[in-house]
Amino acid sequence: MQTGLRPVCVRSATQTATPGGISIAIFHLSVKVVSRSTGRSATAAAAYRCGIAITDSRTGLLFDYRRKKGVVHTELVLPANAPFWAADRERLWNEAERAEHRRNSTVAREFVIALPEELSVDKRCALAVEFANELVKRHGCAADVAIHSPGRHGDQRNHHAHILLSTRRLMADGFSEKTRELDDQKSGEVLRWRERYASIQNNYLKVNGGVKLVDHRSHRDRGITDVPGKHFGHSAMAYERRTLQSSRRRMTYQEEVVVQLERAKLIGAWSRLEKDLHESLVDLRCDLVAALNAREEVLRRQCVSDEQENVEGEANSPSGPPA
Repeated sequence: MQTGLRPVCVRSATQTATPGGISIAIFHLSVKVVSRSTGRSATAAAAYRCGIAITDSRTGLLFDYRRKKGVVHTELVLPANAPFWAADRERLWNEAERAEHRRNSTVAREFVIALPEELSVDKRCALAVEFANELVKRHGCAADVAIHSPGRHGDQRNHHAHILLSTRRLMADGFSEKTRELDDQKSGEVLRWRERYASIQNNYLKVNGGVKLVDHRSHRDRGITDVPGKHFGHSAMAYERRTLQSSRRRMTYQEEVVVQLERAKLIGAWSRLEKDLHESLVDLRCDLVAALNAREEVLRRQCVSDEQENVEGEANSPSGPPA
Protein backbone atom coordinates (compact mmCIF):
# COMPACT_ATOMS: atom_id res chain seq x y z
CA MET A 1 0.00 0.00 0.00
CA GLN A 2 1.39 3.32 -1.02
CA THR A 3 0.87 6.36 1.17
CA GLY A 4 2.09 9.95 1.07
CA LEU A 5 3.90 11.49 -1.87
CA ARG A 6 6.91 13.79 -1.90
CA PRO A 7 5.59 17.35 -1.79
CA VAL A 8 6.64 19.87 -4.42
CA CYS A 9 4.68 22.89 -3.24
CA VAL A 10 2.44 22.77 -0.22
CA ARG A 11 0.57 25.69 1.24
CA SER A 12 -2.71 25.84 3.05
CA ALA A 13 -5.04 28.27 4.77
CA THR A 14 -7.55 27.42 7.46
CA GLN A 15 -10.90 29.03 8.17
CA THR A 16 -10.23 32.40 9.75
CA ALA A 17 -11.10 36.05 9.42
CA THR A 18 -9.33 38.84 7.63
CA PRO A 19 -8.48 42.14 9.36
CA GLY A 20 -11.67 43.50 7.78
CA GLY A 21 -13.77 40.81 9.44
CA ILE A 22 -14.66 38.77 6.31
CA SER A 23 -14.91 35.04 7.04
CA ILE A 24 -12.52 32.91 4.98
CA ALA A 25 -13.41 29.31 4.10
CA ILE A 26 -10.88 26.49 4.08
CA PHE A 27 -8.39 26.49 1.20
CA HIS A 28 -5.83 23.85 0.37
CA LEU A 29 -3.94 22.95 -2.78
CA SER A 30 -0.79 20.88 -2.87
CA VAL A 31 1.18 19.34 -5.71
CA LYS A 32 3.03 16.06 -5.25
CA VAL A 33 4.84 13.59 -7.46
CA VAL A 34 4.82 9.81 -7.82
CA SER A 35 8.36 8.59 -8.45
CA ARG A 36 9.93 5.18 -8.94
CA SER A 37 12.88 6.34 -6.85
CA THR A 38 10.67 5.94 -3.76
CA GLY A 39 9.18 2.63 -4.88
CA ARG A 40 5.98 4.12 -6.22
CA SER A 41 3.99 3.59 -9.41
CA ALA A 42 1.23 5.40 -11.27
CA THR A 43 -0.83 2.21 -11.43
CA ALA A 44 -0.81 1.75 -7.65
CA ALA A 45 -1.58 5.44 -7.07
CA ALA A 46 -4.57 5.35 -9.44
CA ALA A 47 -5.92 2.10 -7.95
CA TYR A 48 -5.71 3.41 -4.39
CA ARG A 49 -7.27 6.81 -5.10
CA CYS A 50 -10.12 5.36 -7.17
CA GLY A 51 -10.71 2.34 -4.95
CA ILE A 52 -10.33 -0.18 -7.77
CA ALA A 53 -8.06 -3.05 -8.85
CA ILE A 54 -5.30 -2.44 -11.42
CA THR A 55 -2.67 -4.91 -12.61
CA ASP A 56 0.70 -3.36 -13.43
CA SER A 57 1.75 -4.97 -16.72
CA ARG A 58 5.37 -3.89 -16.19
CA THR A 59 5.83 -5.62 -12.82
CA GLY A 60 2.92 -8.06 -12.83
CA LEU A 61 1.73 -6.75 -9.45
CA LEU A 62 -1.98 -6.48 -8.68
CA PHE A 63 -3.05 -3.39 -6.73
CA ASP A 64 -6.50 -4.14 -5.34
CA TYR A 65 -8.20 -1.43 -3.28
CA ARG A 66 -11.82 -2.35 -3.97
CA ARG A 67 -12.48 -2.49 -0.23
CA LYS A 68 -11.39 1.11 0.26
CA LYS A 69 -14.12 3.33 1.72
CA GLY A 70 -14.87 6.99 1.15
CA VAL A 71 -14.48 7.24 -2.65
CA VAL A 72 -17.41 9.46 -3.66
CA HIS A 73 -16.77 9.92 -7.38
CA THR A 74 -14.13 9.11 -10.00
CA GLU A 75 -13.78 10.50 -13.51
CA LEU A 76 -11.18 10.54 -16.27
CA VAL A 77 -10.57 13.91 -17.96
CA LEU A 78 -8.70 13.60 -21.26
CA PRO A 79 -7.49 15.91 -24.06
CA ALA A 80 -9.83 16.23 -27.04
CA ASN A 81 -7.45 14.26 -29.29
CA ALA A 82 -6.73 11.45 -26.82
CA PRO A 83 -6.64 7.89 -28.25
CA PHE A 84 -9.64 5.64 -27.61
CA TRP A 85 -7.73 3.37 -25.20
CA ALA A 86 -7.15 6.27 -22.80
CA ALA A 87 -10.74 5.90 -21.56
CA ASP A 88 -9.64 2.62 -19.94
CA ARG A 89 -8.13 3.65 -16.58
CA GLU A 90 -5.99 0.51 -16.22
CA ARG A 91 -4.51 0.84 -19.71
CA LEU A 92 -4.05 4.60 -19.35
CA TRP A 93 -1.79 4.29 -16.32
CA ASN A 94 0.02 1.23 -17.67
CA GLU A 95 0.83 3.24 -20.80
CA ALA A 96 2.02 6.10 -18.59
CA GLU A 97 4.35 3.65 -16.84
CA ARG A 98 5.51 2.20 -20.15
CA ALA A 99 6.46 5.66 -21.44
CA GLU A 100 9.12 5.99 -18.72
CA HIS A 101 12.40 4.05 -19.01
CA ARG A 102 14.53 5.18 -16.06
CA ARG A 103 14.26 3.43 -12.74
CA ASN A 104 14.00 6.78 -10.95
CA SER A 105 11.44 8.31 -13.32
CA THR A 106 8.60 10.49 -12.12
CA VAL A 107 5.57 8.62 -13.46
CA ALA A 108 2.68 10.81 -12.27
CA ARG A 109 1.89 14.12 -10.64
CA GLU A 110 -0.94 14.77 -8.19
CA PHE A 111 -2.94 17.85 -7.27
CA VAL A 112 -4.72 17.52 -3.92
CA ILE A 113 -7.46 20.11 -3.39
CA ALA A 114 -9.84 20.82 -0.53
CA LEU A 115 -13.52 20.95 -1.47
CA PRO A 116 -15.90 23.29 0.40
CA GLU A 117 -18.20 21.64 2.91
CA GLU A 118 -20.69 24.42 2.09
CA LEU A 119 -21.36 22.83 -1.33
CA SER A 120 -23.48 19.80 -2.13
CA VAL A 121 -21.89 16.53 -3.25
CA ASP A 122 -22.79 17.21 -6.90
CA LYS A 123 -21.33 20.72 -6.82
CA ARG A 124 -18.13 19.51 -5.15
CA CYS A 125 -17.76 16.95 -7.94
CA ALA A 126 -18.43 19.60 -10.60
CA LEU A 127 -15.85 21.92 -9.00
CA ALA A 128 -13.13 19.25 -9.00
CA VAL A 129 -13.85 18.16 -12.57
CA GLU A 130 -13.92 21.76 -13.84
CA PHE A 131 -10.51 22.40 -12.29
CA ALA A 132 -9.18 19.15 -13.80
CA ASN A 133 -10.50 20.20 -17.22
CA GLU A 134 -8.52 23.44 -17.03
CA LEU A 135 -5.37 21.53 -16.07
CA VAL A 136 -5.81 19.21 -19.05
CA LYS A 137 -6.51 22.03 -21.52
CA ARG A 138 -3.44 23.99 -20.44
CA HIS A 139 -0.92 21.16 -20.15
CA GLY A 140 -2.31 18.52 -22.52
CA CYS A 141 -1.97 15.71 -19.96
CA ALA A 142 -4.47 13.11 -18.77
CA ALA A 143 -6.23 13.63 -15.43
CA ASP A 144 -7.84 11.08 -13.14
CA VAL A 145 -10.17 12.69 -10.60
CA ALA A 146 -11.01 10.88 -7.35
CA ILE A 147 -13.20 12.66 -4.82
CA HIS A 148 -12.94 11.44 -1.22
CA SER A 149 -15.21 12.05 1.74
CA PRO A 150 -13.83 12.86 5.22
CA GLY A 151 -12.38 9.95 7.17
CA ARG A 152 -14.53 8.39 9.87
CA HIS A 153 -12.30 9.63 12.69
CA GLY A 154 -10.94 12.77 11.02
CA ASP A 155 -12.16 16.31 10.47
CA GLN A 156 -15.64 15.99 8.97
CA ARG A 157 -15.05 19.12 6.87
CA ASN A 158 -12.21 17.38 5.02
CA HIS A 159 -13.89 16.83 1.67
CA HIS A 160 -11.11 16.68 -0.91
CA ALA A 161 -10.14 15.51 -4.36
CA HIS A 162 -7.04 13.79 -5.72
CA ILE A 163 -6.32 14.74 -9.34
CA LEU A 164 -3.69 12.35 -10.71
CA LEU A 165 -1.97 13.75 -13.80
CA SER A 166 0.25 12.09 -16.35
CA THR A 167 3.70 13.68 -16.51
CA ARG A 168 3.59 13.58 -20.32
CA ARG A 169 1.22 15.19 -22.79
CA LEU A 170 -1.32 12.77 -24.27
CA MET A 171 -1.53 13.01 -28.05
CA ALA A 172 -3.52 11.02 -30.62
CA ASP A 173 -0.63 8.55 -30.96
CA GLY A 174 0.07 8.24 -27.23
CA PHE A 175 2.21 9.98 -24.63
CA SER A 176 4.75 12.52 -25.88
CA GLU A 177 6.99 15.11 -24.17
CA LYS A 178 7.08 15.87 -20.45
CA THR A 179 5.11 18.71 -18.87
CA ARG A 180 8.31 20.28 -17.53
CA GLU A 181 6.62 23.59 -16.70
CA LEU A 182 5.03 21.96 -13.65
CA ASP A 183 8.40 20.70 -12.39
CA ASP A 184 10.09 24.10 -12.29
CA GLN A 185 8.90 26.18 -9.33
CA LYS A 186 10.46 29.26 -10.97
CA SER A 187 7.95 28.96 -13.82
CA GLY A 188 5.20 30.13 -11.48
CA GLU A 189 2.76 27.51 -12.76
CA VAL A 190 1.90 26.09 -9.34
CA LEU A 191 1.30 29.56 -7.91
CA ARG A 192 -0.85 30.34 -10.92
CA TRP A 193 -2.95 27.24 -10.31
CA ARG A 194 -3.35 28.10 -6.63
CA GLU A 195 -4.78 31.48 -7.57
CA ARG A 196 -6.94 30.00 -10.32
CA TYR A 197 -8.41 27.29 -8.08
CA ALA A 198 -9.25 29.88 -5.42
CA SER A 199 -11.08 31.90 -8.09
CA ILE A 200 -13.09 28.89 -9.34
CA GLN A 201 -13.92 27.83 -5.79
CA ASN A 202 -15.14 31.34 -4.91
CA ASN A 203 -17.38 31.36 -7.98
CA TYR A 204 -19.07 28.18 -6.74
CA LEU A 205 -19.40 29.58 -3.22
CA LYS A 206 -20.97 32.81 -4.50
CA VAL A 207 -23.48 30.94 -6.66
CA ASN A 208 -24.29 28.79 -3.63
CA GLY A 209 -25.12 31.96 -1.69
CA GLY A 210 -22.36 31.53 0.86
CA VAL A 211 -20.61 34.44 2.54
CA LYS A 212 -17.38 32.52 3.13
CA LEU A 213 -14.70 32.89 0.48
CA VAL A 214 -11.26 31.34 0.10
CA ASP A 215 -7.91 33.06 -0.26
CA HIS A 216 -4.88 31.30 -1.70
CA ARG A 217 -2.41 33.79 -0.23
CA SER A 218 -0.28 33.19 2.84
CA HIS A 219 -1.07 34.69 6.24
CA ARG A 220 1.76 37.19 5.76
CA ASP A 221 0.45 38.39 2.40
CA ARG A 222 -3.05 38.74 3.88
CA GLY A 223 -1.83 40.76 6.87
CA ILE A 224 -2.71 38.06 9.40
CA THR A 225 -0.31 37.78 12.34
CA ASP A 226 -1.56 34.41 13.62
CA VAL A 227 0.71 31.41 13.10
CA PRO A 228 -0.75 29.44 10.13
CA GLY A 229 -2.07 25.92 10.64
CA LYS A 230 0.12 22.92 9.97
CA HIS A 231 -0.77 19.79 8.04
CA PHE A 232 0.75 16.88 9.97
CA GLY A 233 -0.24 14.09 7.62
CA HIS A 234 -2.34 10.94 7.86
CA SER A 235 0.13 8.91 9.92
CA ALA A 236 0.59 11.57 12.61
CA MET A 237 -3.15 12.19 12.93
CA ALA A 238 -3.87 8.45 13.12
CA TYR A 239 -1.28 8.13 15.91
CA GLU A 240 -2.91 10.95 17.87
CA ARG A 241 -6.39 9.46 17.53
CA ARG A 242 -5.10 6.05 18.60
CA THR A 243 -2.98 7.15 21.57
CA LEU A 244 -4.62 10.49 22.52
CA GLN A 245 -1.09 11.92 22.65
CA SER A 246 0.70 14.49 20.54
CA SER A 247 2.59 13.04 17.60
CA ARG A 248 6.28 13.71 17.12
CA ARG A 249 5.49 15.91 14.13
CA ARG A 250 3.18 18.08 16.23
CA MET A 251 5.74 18.39 19.04
CA THR A 252 8.49 19.25 16.55
CA TYR A 253 6.24 21.84 14.95
CA GLN A 254 5.36 23.37 18.32
CA GLU A 255 9.06 23.60 19.18
CA GLU A 256 9.72 25.27 15.81
CA VAL A 257 6.92 27.77 16.48
CA VAL A 258 8.43 28.68 19.86
CA VAL A 259 11.85 29.15 18.26
CA GLN A 260 10.36 31.28 15.47
CA LEU A 261 8.43 33.43 17.93
CA GLU A 262 11.53 33.96 20.09
CA ARG A 263 13.53 34.76 16.97
CA ALA A 264 10.89 37.23 15.83
CA LYS A 265 10.87 38.81 19.29
CA LEU A 266 14.65 39.12 19.24
CA ILE A 267 14.63 40.58 15.73
CA GLY A 268 11.96 43.04 16.84
CA ALA A 269 14.02 44.07 19.87
CA TRP A 270 17.12 44.59 17.73
CA SER A 271 15.07 46.56 15.20
CA ARG A 272 13.75 48.84 17.91
CA LEU A 273 17.26 49.29 19.35
CA GLU A 274 18.60 50.09 15.90
CA LYS A 275 15.84 52.63 15.38
CA ASP A 276 16.53 54.25 18.77
CA LEU A 277 20.26 54.42 18.06
CA HIS A 278 19.62 55.92 14.65
CA GLU A 279 17.33 58.56 16.13
CA SER A 280 19.91 59.30 18.84
CA LEU A 281 22.64 59.72 16.24
CA VAL A 282 20.41 62.02 14.22
CA ASP A 283 19.70 64.10 17.33
CA LEU A 284 23.42 64.25 18.19
CA ARG A 285 24.24 65.30 14.63
CA CYS A 286 21.60 68.02 14.75
CA ASP A 287 22.91 69.22 18.12
CA LEU A 288 26.48 69.24 16.80
CA VAL A 289 25.51 71.18 13.68
CA ALA A 290 23.57 73.67 15.81
CA ALA A 291 26.53 74.06 18.17
CA LEU A 292 28.94 74.65 15.26
CA ASN A 293 26.58 77.19 13.72
CA ALA A 294 26.27 78.98 17.06
CA ARG A 295 30.05 79.00 17.50
CA GLU A 296 30.51 80.44 14.00
CA GLU A 297 27.93 83.14 14.78
CA VAL A 298 29.74 84.06 18.01
CA LEU A 299 33.06 84.24 16.16
CA ARG A 300 31.51 86.32 13.39
CA ARG A 301 30.04 88.77 15.89
CA GLN A 302 33.35 88.92 17.75
CA CYS A 303 35.17 89.75 14.53
CA VAL A 304 32.65 92.49 13.70
CA SER A 305 32.96 93.94 17.21
CA ASP A 306 36.78 93.92 17.05
CA GLU A 307 36.70 95.61 13.65
CA GLN A 308 34.38 98.34 14.95
CA GLU A 309 36.61 98.96 17.99
CA ASN A 310 39.67 99.30 15.73
CA VAL A 311 37.87 101.81 13.51
CA GLU A 312 36.66 103.85 16.48
CA GLY A 313 40.11 103.79 18.09
CA GLU A 314 41.77 105.13 14.99
CA ALA A 315 39.13 107.85 14.64
CA ASN A 316 39.67 109.04 18.23
CA SER A 317 43.50 109.01 17.97
CA PRO A 318 45.25 112.53 18.40
CA SER A 319 47.07 112.12 15.15
CA GLY A 320 43.84 111.18 13.38
CA PRO A 321 43.50 108.45 10.82
CA PRO A 322 46.48 107.77 8.62
CA ALA A 323 46.80 109.83 5.39
